Amino acid sequence: MSYQISPTTNSKFMFNLKAENNQVILTSQVYEQKQSALDGIASVQANGPFSKNFEHLTSTASEPYFVLKAQNGEIIGKSQMYSSQASAEAGITSVQINSRSEVITTTE
Repeated sequence: MSYQISPTTNSKFMFNLKAENNQVILTSQVYEQKQSALDGIASVQANGPFSKNFEHLTSTASEPYFVLKAQNGEIIGKSQMYSSQASAEAGITSVQINSRSEVITTTE
């Protein structure tokens, strides 16, 4: 389990939270600066363990997914699209467990 910060094509930054099997379980928004991405990771670490911070949503293609929100209601990260609500619930559980990781890598 780890966070991976990556530069985007337009010289901005984003991060992914990965589970122990290296699967991406949460993706951040795009940040202007690397420090802002680090701040976003700190917010996931603080808010990720608590189920009240997750919102269940459904895509226009009727696929369940979820977002993780900070205390101020701002979205910190978004999941992939899932094939079932049960799979999305398992994804939330994985974020709750893995969000406490302090391992942060950067790809440049």
